[in-house]
Amino acid sequence: MKSVTTRLGTRCGRWARSLGALSGALAALSIGLTPNASAADAQSMQWYLGPMKTDQMWNVSTGEGVKIAVIDTGVNPNTSSLKGQVLTDEVPRALDYHVTKDFSGHGTTMAELIVGTGAGGGIQGLAPGAKIVPYRVALEGLETDPTEYAKSPDSAEALRAAADSDAKIINMSIGGMHSDEGKEAVKYAASRGKLLVASVGNDGFPDAPAIYPYVLGVAAVGSSYNVSDFAKKSSHGFADLVAPGEKVPGWCDETFRSYCEQRGTSHATALVSASAALIWSAHPDWTVNQVTRALLDTASRGWPKDEPSKYAGYGMIRPRVVLADPDYDAGAPDVDPLAKINGGDVLTKAGARQASEADNAHDADNSASHPSASASAASRGTEKGSADGTSAEGSNAEEAAADNSSSSLWIPLGAAAAVIVISGAGAAVLRARRAR
Repeated sequence: MKSVTTRLGTRCGRWARSLGALSGALAALSIGLTPNASAADAQSMQWYLGPMKTDQMWNVSTGEGVKIAVIDTGVNPNTSSLKGQVLTDEVPRALDYHVTKDFSGHGTTMAELIVGTGAGGGIQGLAPGAKIVPYRVALEGLETDPTEYAKSPDSAEALRAAADSDAKIINMSIGGMHSDEGKEAVKYAASRGKLLVASVGNDGFPDAPAIYPYVLGVAAVGSSYNVSDFAKKSSHGFADLVAPGEKVPGWCDETFRSYCEQRGTSHATALVSASAALIWSAHPDWTVNQVTRALLDTASRGWPKDEPSKYAGYGMIRPRVVLADPDYDAGAPDVDPLAKINGGDVLTKAGARQASEADNAHDADNSASHPSASASAASRGTEKGSADGTSAEGSNAEEAAADNSSSSLWIPLGAAAAVIVISGAGAAVLRARRAR
C-alpha cells in the first residue's frame, strides 16, 4: 500500500497533513447542467475558444507531432472527442494497469481540453493535432478499492516514466505530491528537458508539484476575466500563468454520459499544456527554455514583466502572439527564463543538450539532402529568397493595452481589450520564492 495519496487539482474540501500523508475530499468543483445534458452542450460552454482566435492559430499549428503525458485518473480513449487521440500503447507495461479506466472522468476531461477533436459535440481541444500518453496513478478516492489502489503506480513513478518517453510536455492537474520521491521525480523530468505544467490548487494553499522548481504553476480565470477566488487563495505566489478555468465543460463522472459545468485550476493547466503544444509544434527545434520563455513573454498583463503578480504570475496565455510571428525570437536555448526562482542549472543543461540534438539532426538532414557544399549554398540562397516574400501580418495585433495599474491584467479580445481585475491595490507584487 502506498503511503501518500495524491490529490486531484479540482478537488475541494479541507486538507490535513499527518506524518507526510495527505487526506482530503476528491469532489470535483462541478455544477450539473441539466439531468439529461448531452455532449452537444460541451462546445457551447467553451467560451474561451473565440477570444483566443483558435481558427487563426490552427492555420499555423494544431499541435501536430507533439505528445503530452497526462498524469491523472486515467483517460477513456473511446469518447467521441478522443478517438484516435490517445496513445495507450506508449505507456510502459509496468505502469499500464487500467490506464484507460478513468475512475472519475477527470483525466479524460483534461485530455479532451488538450487534444479533443470536438467530434460528436464533445469538448474541442486547443491542440487537436497533438496526442495524449495517459498515466493513471494512485489518486485520492481510489484507495476505497484496495486492489485498484495497490496496482496503480504513484505519481512519482509515472512522472519518471513520462520523463523517459518522447512526450515533450507533462500535464499534472493534480496535487498532494509532497513526498521526497515526488520532488526528485520533478527534478529528473526537468533534467530530461520536459515542460512540466501543474495546477496551483483550489483549496486555499499552494499544492505540489506546482510549488517545486522547474514546474510552471497555473491559476485560473473566469469568463469575466477575473482571476478566480479559489485560485487567488491557493496561488501564494506560485502561479506562473493563468488560463480559463471557470464555467468550462467536463465529464460529470466515470459513466461518461454527460458533461457538467466545472471550475478549477486543473482545467486551466490543461489549456496551458495545449498552448505549449501549439508553440512547440510550430517550432520543433526549440528547447524547453524557449517554449517556456515564449509562453511567459507573450502572456497578457498590465504590469512589468520583471514583477510577476502574486496571483497571476506573468499573465494570461496568448499562444497566438507567438504563432502569428514566424520570426519570433525565443531567446537562448540554454538559458532558463525562471532561473532566479528555480535555481541550479538543470534546465540550462537540458536546453543545451536539446539544442545540440536539434543541430545534429539538421546537419544530418543537410548532408542527406545536399551532398556537395555548392549545392547546399545554392539551396540556402533559394530559401532566403522565398522567405523574403513571407508576411508577418497581424503579428502585433494582439499586443496588450498599456496600463499603469498594477492590479489589472489586459486580455485583448479581437479589436477590443478587456481588463481583468486580480484584486485590490498592490496585487501585482513580486511572488514568493519557491520552496527549495
